[in-house]
Amino acid sequence: MGQGLWRVARNQQLQQEGYSEQGYLSREQGRRMAASSISNTSHRKQVQGGIDIYHLLKTRKSKEQEGFINLEMLPPELSFTILSYLNATDLCLASCVWQDLANDELLWQGLCKSTWGHCSIYNKNPPLGFSFRKLYMQLDEGSLTFNANPDEGVNYFMSKGILDDSPKEIAKFIFCTRTLNWKKLRIYLDERRDVLDDLVTLHNFRNQFLPNALREFFRHIHAPEERGEYLETLITKFSHRFCACNPDLMRELGLSPDAVYVLCYSLILLSIDLTSPHVKNKMSKREFIRNTRRAAQNISEDFVGHLYDNIYLIGHVAA
Repeated sequence: MGQGLWRVARNQQLQQEGYSEQGYLSREQGRRMAASSISNTSHRKQVQGGIDIYHLLKTRKSKEQEGFINLEMLPPELSFTILSYLNATDLCLASCVWQDLANDELLWQGLCKSTWGHCSIYNKNPPLGFSFRKLYMQLDEGSLTFNANPDEGVNYFMSKGILDDSPKEIAKFIFCTRTLNWKKLRIYLDERRDVLDDLVTLHNFRNQFLPNALREFFRHIHAPEERGEYLETLITKFSHRFCACNPDLMRELGLSPDAVYVLCYSLILLSIDLTSPHVKNKMSKREFIRNTRRAAQNISEDFVGHLYDNIYLIGHVAA
């Protein structure tokens, strides 16, 4: 009986000591968290040059501005960095509040060159009254016109002095622009073979695997939906350009532009065979090697096998 009472008393004592220790740890953790919070707050307030950015971010001129800072209170380089992430529409809206900042030429120049990488006017002395904001509006208008009628779009760019009347300049513009409708662009290039020739020469396929190079080519110059003379022209031009970019590889593999042409056609047919849901019996690797080597006998079996693996794993070359 006495030992039982002693154990109960001892357990109560241990529990009280445990609670006391936990309470001490909680208070200690609280002090550490408070000290850490104060340290972080002090760190946020320390800015090079003596500018209290943390204070500026928390400052509000009025209740109407609550939720966003006044960019005019920030250093100019920081304000421009923030505005550089806006697109043209948002930048126009920002100019209603921060007119001097949002209308800065550097911001609009960046928007122009990030969307239209090459224009002839970039390399000319700007005319009187030139502004990149106005140029952006003209480029956007010209792109919309091109997507409706390619010839009218190109004529618009030339009339505004944005593009020179040169196949090479037009090809560079197309190569560096991603806002043009690819269906309209395909029609335009089919009619303007001189522009197509210069556009092909802008591609650099050095040290690229053949299927990957073909994908890059058709990413800029979309393949027609049906076989025909235009597709043959594209593959022919690609074959010559690929060989010109990889002369050492062509000698090592014993390939000629005609052999590359055959391989490209084989890759396109294989892509359709493996990706089309209408083809139930897919071509095997052995069948592809056999059929391809019949058309181009000098090609090694291992190389053709690697071509098959690339299409099987990555997908269509002209998608």
